[in-house]
Amino acid sequence: MTSTDRLTVAKTYKLYVGGAFPRSESGRSYPVTSTDGTLLAHAALASRKDVRDAVSAARAAFPGWSGATAYNRGQVLYRVAEMLQGRRGQFVGDVVAAEGVRKGQAAALVDAAVDRWVWYAGWTDKIASVLGSVNPVAGPLVNWSTPEPTGVVGVLAPQGSSLLGLVDVLAPVLATGCTAVVVASEARPLPAVELAEVLATSDVPGGVVNVLTGRTAELAPWLAAHGEVQALDLVGAPAELAADLERAAAEGVKRVLPRPAAEPDWTPVPDLTRLRAWTEIKTVWHPVGR
Repeated sequence: MTSTDRLTVAKTYKLYVGGAFPRSESGRSYPVTSTDGTLLAHAALASRKDVRDAVSAARAAFPGWSGATAYNRGQVLYRVAEMLQGRRGQFVGDVVAAEGVRKGQAAALVDAAVDRWVWYAGWTDKIASVLGSVNPVAGPLVNWSTPEPTGVVGVLAPQGSSLLGLVDVLAPVLATGCTAVVVASEARPLPAVELAEVLATSDVPGGVVNVLTGRTAELAPWLAAHGEVQALDLVGAPAELAADLERAAAEGVKRVLPRPAAEPDWTPVPDLTRLRAWTEIKTVWHPVGR
C-alpha cells in the first residue's frame, strides 16, 4: 500500500472535564459544519449531567488554583501562550474553517489570541496592587481592601469569535484565580476543543478549565441555576434567554456580566472589566497602637 492509499485518521472531538476528555454521558453528538456547509466533524452534545460534572470538577480545583501564588498563575498562563504559539498553523486552519475568514486574517486572530494570554499572564501579580487599596479611616486603625477570586465562573463563550473571543473571556477568569466551566460556541466549537488540548498540556491543573460543547440554550439554564457556580458571563447567551438566565443567576446571588446587545470586537486590547468582575473585595480592619 502506498502513502496515497492511506486513510487519514479522523479526529474524535470530546468534552474537557476535570483534566480528561470524556464523551458526553448521553452519548449524543451533533454535526459541525464550515461556513460553506462542509461537514467538519461531529462534536459531543453535552447534557445536564455533564454540566454537573464540570461544575464539580471546577469546584474541586478552586482551592488549589486560587491558593497558588499570583506569580505561579502568571507562569502557567504564559505557558498556555507558548503551547498555542507552537500549534499556530493548526489553529489558523481551525479559524478559517470555523469563521470563514481568509488565511491571513485567521493568522492575525490566532496571533492576537497568543498575545492575549501573555497580556493576562502579566496581570496576575498586579491585580492586588491595582484593585486593592489602603483606606483612610478616623481613629487608631488601619484599613485595607484586597481582591479575592469569586469562585467558579460559568462562561457562555462568544458565538462568533471561536478563538480570540473565547480567550478574551476565559483568560481573565484564570488570571484572577477563579475556575471556569465554558460552554463553547454552538456552531463553532472546534477551536474551543483544540484549545482544551493546549490547556491540558500547559500545566493548567485538571478541573481549572472545563469545556462543554453542545446546545447553549440547553446547557445555560442549568449552569445559571447551579448552586456551586458563583458568577456567570452571558456574552454568548441566546438573546431570547438572557433575561431568564439573569433571573436564575439572581436566585443564587451570582455575579453576572450581562449579554451585550451585539458581540464585541475582540481585536482591541481589553480593559480591566473582566478582571474586576471575577474578584470580590475583602476589607480588613486592624487596630494600631499609639
